[in-house]
Amino acid sequence: METQTAIQRITGDNLTPRQTAALLNVPEATLAVWRSTNRVVLPFFKLGHHVRYRRSDLERFIERHLRNAPEAA
Repeated sequence: METQTAIQRITGDNLTPRQTAALLNVPEATLAVWRSTNRVVLPFFKLGHHVRYRRSDLERFIERHLRNAPEAA
């Protein structure tokens, strides 16, 4: 039986701040600080007043921030 990662269990390509925060295990307020200060660059877009994160951007963000990961052969 294959174990799904948290990012695979959430359906859809555009994630809410709540879903994104849950996947990264950070408070939603942290995402708001990152958006407003650009301290951490995590791409997002807005639909009216609604902030969304693309799944593909989130996956790239996680890959870029991996530490001590084994290198691919």
